Amino acid sequence: MAMFKLTSPAFQEGETIPELHTCEGKDPSPELSWSGAPAGTKSFALVMDDPDAPVGLWVHWVLYDIPADRTGLPANLPKTERVLGAAKHGASWGVDSFSRVGYGGPCPPPGKPHRYVFQLIALDKILGLPPRATTSELARAMEGHVLGRAELTGLFERFEA
Repeated sequence: MAMFKLTSPAFQEGETIPELHTCEGKDPSPELSWSGAPAGTKSFALVMDDPDAPVGLWVHWVLYDIPADRTGLPANLPKTERVLGAAKHGASWGVDSFSRVGYGGPCPPPGKPHRYVFQLIALDKILGLPPRATTSELARAMEGHVLGRAELTGLFERFEA
């Protein structure tokens, strides 16, 4: 499986995600860029999760059917069911662990820093799932269609008030 590169001008790999992009700030999605996508990529899916959440893996962001010709996402994507194109042909938001569409930034309980893993998956097809798919529906739809993955991990810690 091919590995390609995912970056953000907001933070570097392993560094703190700026407060702006968290529940302590205005919480817009950060800008993301990628390069080196595998040949044959027809679409991308993006999942951001917190593997350090007290209840187990907590999903903060799900977006799929991102057009293959894109090499990034702008900051502050709207939280409409479809983005990045025409209503029938744009990318669709899935639901996160908050049961919401759109980006839900880091918001850990006070204590140790949590890791937030942004995972971009290159796929050999457009999934065609309706908006509001769950991560398990997304995972089933992606089975056998993953060409490569790119990851970017940021940290965030909240302190007692």
